[in-house]
Amino acid sequence: MSAMTKKAKNFKKSKAGVYMSIGTTAFGAISVAKQAKLARQENDVLRLVDAAVSAAAIVTGLAILYRELKRLGDDDVLLG
Repeated sequence: MSAMTKKAKNFKKSKAGVYMSIGTTAFGAISVAKQAKLARQENDVLRLVDAAVSAAAIVTGLAILYRELKRLGDDDVLLG
């Protein structure tokens, strides 16, 4: 395993990596909101259901990332 690969894996487990993942996941919510808006305008029930399922996946992903962030914070003595 190269040094660059090790560095990338460590970044994913770092606070900065978790914050970046939260940001990119939240950014996906914009496209889901656009999809839901378009589905409502066209009265397309199937697309609206797809948007709702996608929104649920985003919420679940954000909750998992928040839990990971809290775990990383538990190691920090200053955060209590």
